[in-house]
Amino acid sequence: MEKSSKNLLAFSAGVDSTALFFYLLEKNIPFDIAIVNYHTRPNSQKEVEYAKELAKKYGKKIFIKSCILEKFSEKKARDCRYKFFEEIIKKENYSTLILAHQLNDRFEWFLMQLSKGAGLKELIAMNEYEKRDFYTIWRPFAFTTRDEIENFLKEKKVKYFIDESNFDTKYKRNYFRHKFSNEFIKEFKIGLKKSFKFLEEDKKLLIDEEWQQIKKLFFFKKSIPKKDIKKIDLILKKLGILPTKAQKDEILKTNFSCVIQGKIAIDSNEKEIFISPYVKIPLTKKEFLRINKIPPKVRGYIQKEILCHTSFTETFMDALKNGRN
Repeated sequence: MEKSSKNLLAFSAGVDSTALFFYLLEKNIPFDIAIVNYHTRPNSQKEVEYAKELAKKYGKKIFIKSCILEKFSEKKARDCRYKFFEEIIKKENYSTLILAHQLNDRFEWFLMQLSKGAGLKELIAMNEYEKRDFYTIWRPFAFTTRDEIENFLKEKKVKYFIDESNFDTKYKRNYFRHKFSNEFIKEFKIGLKKSFKFLEEDKKLLIDEEWQQIKKLFFFKKSIPKKDIKKIDLILKKLGILPTKAQKDEILKTNFSCVIQGKIAIDSNEKEIFISPYVKIPLTKKEFLRINKIPPKVRGYIQKEILCHTSFTETFMDALKNGRN
């Protein structure tokens, strides 16, 4: 798949993404690169220059983003980064975003989530493959340890940069890395690789992600509340909202009929649950919406799309029919 698709590598000039750059070259997998400069460290500009040097040497397109944040945070940096990647993917028609997350990253995340209280979906993140709305994420190093990556770079005598902030334990991820995960992985990496493979497979079997989606409208058949709230949680994340426990409790308490943060409508009929942006407009298609058993809180969004896009009606009716068969 990767050899025939159009791939974009998220590059930083650090250990993992530099190793991945040369790994992809070895495997003859085509790719271009994208790098974000946050201007937070002395080496930031040098890393961008190195990325340019590699792109020129190996004939790769390079996309560069300058992202200056008033107050740096991992979340803000991530939001800026992914917005940039997705803009490129849309504009240049890339099909795959290649990320350099490796086994240590996954285990650190696992421990962080475990310490807070989390379910399977939250614990097992950074899967090797993840399908997004208009592209696929691929993580070739998902089952490769940091030590193995560093050894690869030493063997190849490849230059890379070290992010000094990775050693600062005031950051939670670094605390878990240096306090727990590094030593554990050194001693138990074979078993850990097997466990993550099994957990990924179990997650696919246990978490049902089947739903109908048209633009920002989602709907699916009701099951049992525990399963339904899991699906809603995943969909809300797709719509840019990380629901709190209180919000999830409210969704259940209202029998799947509420508005989250004044932005997202959740509503249900006897057999289905619908989720969409919350739109409050005068309804002119009441009969159409009533006949098709569309619950009240999502009617505004559906009507807006019907009135603005004639193709939406046909797609929506087909999806509704298929979902109810």
